[in-house]
Amino acid sequence: MSDDDPLATLLQRDRRYVRAAYEFVRDALQHTLAEAGEQRHVTARELLDGIRDLARASFGPLARTVVEDWGVRSTADFGHIVFNLIEVGMFGKTDDDRLTDFAEVYTFDEAFPPEMGDVRVQSTSDDDLWDDDDDGDDDDDDE
Repeated sequence: MSDDDPLATLLQRDRRYVRAAYEFVRDALQHTLAEAGEQRHVTARELLDGIRDLARASFGPLARTVVEDWGVRSTADFGHIVFNLIEVGMFGKTDDDRLTDFAEVYTFDEAFPPEMGDVRVQSTSDDDLWDDDDDGDDDDDDE
């Protein structure tokens, strides 16, 4: 464990979440502060709203899948990440901040609803890797 990498310390001590989850929450704090337009303390609710908004913007309809892949299943999990970051000195807190402030703020069904859209992969004629018979038709017969 290294003082140069506090995340390595966290990952050794608490294996529930992957490095990407911690890095994303750190980025989400910066996003939330940028949206606020000033450097100040943010509440759990403000940070969770920033996490949701950044996840939607970054990952679109895959947002829920991505955060769940990190081991995050609820807003309480984000709270555990925040308090782990506080513990190693990467985040600060006030005397009024509590882990329970992060509990059940929203559900992932609410935050990342199915109507955000389906994931669709579309190809163009320029990148159609499956049509390898250069005769111009849609079938793969070389006749």
